Amino acid sequence: MKSTVRRDFLKQAGFMGSAAMMAALPQGALAFGGANAIPTETALQAPTESVAKNRIKFAVCGMSHDHIYGMILAVIRGGGEFVAAWAGEPDKLATFKARFPNVKIAATQDEIIDDPAVQLVLSSQVASERAPLGVRAMRHGKDFLSDKPGITTLAQLAEVRKTIAETKRIYAIMYSERLEVKAAVYAGDLVQQGAIGKVIQTINIAPHQVVQGHGDAGGGSGRPEWFWNPDQYGGILCDIGSHQVDQFLFYTGSKQAEVVESQIANIRHPNRPRFQDFGDMVLRGDRGLGYVRLDWFTPDGLGTWGDGRLFILGTDGYIEIRKYIDVANKKQGNNLFIVDNKQARFIDCNAMPLPFGQQFVDDILNRTHTAQDQEQCLLAAELVIKAQLSAKWVTLKD
Repeated sequence: MKSTVRRDFLKQAGFMGSAAMMAALPQGALAFGGANAIPTETALQAPTESVAKNRIKFAVCGMSHDHIYGMILAVIRGGGEFVAAWAGEPDKLATFKARFPNVKIAATQDEIIDDPAVQLVLSSQVASERAPLGVRAMRHGKDFLSDKPGITTLAQLAEVRKTIAETKRIYAIMYSERLEVKAAVYAGDLVQQGAIGKVIQTINIAPHQVVQGHGDAGGGSGRPEWFWNPDQYGGILCDIGSHQVDQFLFYTGSKQAEVVESQIANIRHPNRPRFQDFGDMVLRGDRGLGYVRLDWFTPDGLGTWGDGRLFILGTDGYIEIRKYIDVANKKQGNNLFIVDNKQARFIDCNAMPLPFGQQFVDDILNRTHTAQDQEQCLLAAELVIKAQLSAKWVTLKD
């Protein structure tokens, strides 16, 4: 679905707190448990356009992180035909074959890079190896979608930008905490509608779990050696911080930004002295401000890999998103709370669509940048690399 069609639907449906919207919602969508209850809404699935299958051919070249599965499914939803895959780790390949038994397995990376039929390459290879692979793919006439962080050094960033300019190919980074979280997508719609006025600041709290019991967030089977090495994973600010800086730029609309201050620490992993299990940063953009806190301290009792929160402060209201769980209340994610000059509301966003996959395939076919602004994508990468380079190492006393 084109973004304009989707925005028109939302406006026609009236998802802006009006009385007309309240009356239009289906029975049961509003829950009033007394005079002090918070109005509850359901952001409904917009009517979807049928997506033609096999609009482009794509392949996976590296699956070191399990985020690759979400990336694959997004492109398939957008009409991509999955034609081949390569993996450098036997255990990752075995898991992949169980999930996609009919996909051709390539013997080498070159087999995919050199295949003229492949239009798009996806990769969640070791983080420090993603940008060089993307450059190779672009120079072979392919677009590239990287897991985050898509780039780990300023030298890599310069080469990516140079290659984009010379080849006119797309270098996308899957910042999934915005692009593949329904509540985060809907928050973008609300911000664009002016629901909370001009955005002043974003605050991202992004706790993570080192070892988790299930899912595709990357820690279900323990962590590989490269996970502990900042030369390979980029450091905590560059790695998981890239999600959060992408959100800061997107919601504030900042085109230029700088890192005001950043710090990192290893508090609970003395046997991995170079690992960073805590980090935060302060950001200043030309259109808004930002703060990001990152950590690897999610306890087992939460029930998911992290209690990710996003706070968006506007001149006329604010939004809070509880992305993956509403802790001690309900296990459901995609919870959006909005407060404006009229009322406070809770919006369940689980029925909303995820437009990235279709928009991204459209971009490949039309040579556009609707799914992800190319400059904003790389500015987020630049900021987290600089935050990592300038971060103060902090040691806490026992």
